[in-house]
Amino acid sequence: MGVAAGIFVSWTPFIGVHFVMAFILSYLFAGNMVAAALGCAAFGNPLTYPFIWGTTWEIGHLLLSRKDTMNGQSVDLAALFHELHFTELWRPVLEPMLVGSIPPALLSSVVIYFATFYTVKGFQSRRRTRLLERARLRMAEPVQETV
Repeated sequence: MGVAAGIFVSWTPFIGVHFVMAFILSYLFAGNMVAAALGCAAFGNPLTYPFIWGTTWEIGHLLLSRKDTMNGQSVDLAALFHELHFTELWRPVLEPMLVGSIPPALLSSVVIYFATFYTVKGFQSRRRTRLLERARLRMAEPVQETV
């Protein structure tokens, strides 16, 4: 569950609080917090963020039925972040990215949850079988007495 929480929050546009969000989700769903951190770091990184942002942007505009909300204008993100105009940043950037992040986040986190669950379950089963076989071999060995 922790890995799925890390994957889910990596789709959101709130960089800087992904680990905190993953820990909260992991705690709420009784997941492993270390696995949540690993899911965040493995999925949300500088190599994947451009693809994540582009995908969430397009899906968000599709879901919100927006064609071009900027009307040819540009947004100076550095100035908005520097001056902390969250209200001006919300409508053109964060809202479509947040709305657009939900479908791929749900899909990928569910797929990763089941893939991780069955992989770990198989690993634990093989490990248990190996340990039982070792125990049987030890029990079958004759006891050697030392004089």
